[in-house]
Amino acid sequence: SVDCSFSQGVCNWKQDADDDFDWNPADRDRGDGYYMAVPAFVGHKKDMGRLKLFLTDLKPRSSYCLIFSYRLAGERVGKLRVFLANKKTAPVWEQNKGKDERWRTGKIEILQGAETTNSVTFESERGKGKTGEIGVDNVIVISGLCPED
Repeated sequence: SVDCSFSQGVCNWKQDADDDFDWNPADRDRGDGYYMAVPAFVGHKKDMGRLKLFLTDLKPRSSYCLIFSYRLAGERVGKLRVFLANKKTAPVWEQNKGKDERWRTGKIEILQGAETTNSVTFESERGKGKTGEIGVDNVIVISGLCPED
């Protein structure tokens, strides 16, 4: 498995240069490292911020599971989407509100065909709200199908 959480920095993360704003590091409540966040007051409604993770060693014709923590805190904070490079048009995962401000776990199966997925993009779309944030943390890629809860 590959640990792409932000405190360790072993993975190749890049901010998209063509979007409207950047994701920024935010300190974890526990004080052990940080996560990436987009505060609700950044940008204008419908603006986008994209954070791309480059995956270099995924083998063709294999399956992988992308597991990550996410948080949508605040009223009408916006949307968090995940795109895989070989399926650019539609998000493979999308969430537009949190029931509360707790961290939750997202899982996405990456099934490699002849074309391998070489990047995953986390896209934040700004909502109407002025408080809260969208956060992503603990991004891990493991080989095999996603485990059941």
